[in-house]
Amino acid sequence: MGATPLPWTDPRDDLEVGVLMADGRLAPRKFADRAAAEAWARVDLGDQVVEFNTICSCDA
Repeated sequence: MGATPLPWTDPRDDLEVGVLMADGRLAPRKFADRAAAEAWARVDLGDQVVEFNTICSCDA
């Protein structure tokens, strides 16, 4: 019996949420979702919540 193939997913849809800190670096941690990143970010100090694709730098 052969293995059942997994359904295809578009790699452009595989986004992560992060925090771009005021110094231009990404925060050295992972966030479960956008709400967690927003809670951690220090917007008052210039941090920004960002979404990015770790698989490719494709235009979505």
